Amino acid sequence: MSKTTAWDRVTLARLQDRPKALDYINLIFDEFIELHGDRNFSDDKAIVGGIAKLDDMPVTVIGEQKGKNAKENMERNFGMPNPEGYRKALRLMKQAEKFNRPIITFIDTPGAYPGMGAEERGQGEAIAKNLIEMSTLKVPIICIIIGEGSSGGALAIAVGDKIAMLENAVYSILSPEGFASILYKDSSKCKEAAENMKITAKELKVLGIIDEIIKEPEGGAQEDINKVSKSLKRCIVKSIKELKEVSAEDLIQQRYDKFRQMGK
Repeated sequence: MSKTTAWDRVTLARLQDRPKALDYINLIFDEFIELHGDRNFSDDKAIVGGIAKLDDMPVTVIGEQKGKNAKENMERNFGMPNPEGYRKALRLMKQAEKFNRPIITFIDTPGAYPGMGAEERGQGEAIAKNLIEMSTLKVPIICIIIGEGSSGGALAIAVGDKIAMLENAVYSILSPEGFASILYKDSSKCKEAAENMKITAKELKVLGIIDEIIKEPEGGAQEDINKVSKSLKRCIVKSIKELKEVSAEDLIQQRYDKFRQMGK
């Protein structure tokens, strides 16, 4: 059997029929109620979020949502959030803290939307504020990379106490194409870039960037989404049970220490 390369993982992570955030949310949680809007500008459909039950436990769930076809991708902006998406996510996270609900996030984006409107409305500020606020939230945060996790667009909802990653997901500072364009001045060298960037789950686990790898069926999560969802649920339930034993003060300190030591 040939070795699965980093570029193979990128290709699998980007598959059109790969399960999206809402697919997992609907299989893992009960009574999901989606909440909308950032109370400032609009509702960004590239980010979905709301309240749900994990068995009998109330939780807040947030995810970056891609489409499954051209029409859905246009509606979801190809999973690239605008500032209002990140502000909606933060609004829901602050609400979760108020009512002492654990937070679960699903990361799947090629990056934050780089359009002029997004920049005018404060894309960088919105991402930075999420990083600051998430670092001091007093409730458990579990983050799961389910597909692409690129740049600040991914990190904006990925500051958590437990970071899990699907086996064929990728997590990086930017796309391999962008990396190749900047470093090699040639975007066609994206396969070489992917190998050098250390973006696969196995590599990131060794580096201490993520805590757990969730196995996928051969060919990808779309081959048996029910099995993958059950594995994700076990990971989430176990993580929440462990984190609930930690005081709010220790939770914040441990989260801070976790991100300070990453990659050392």
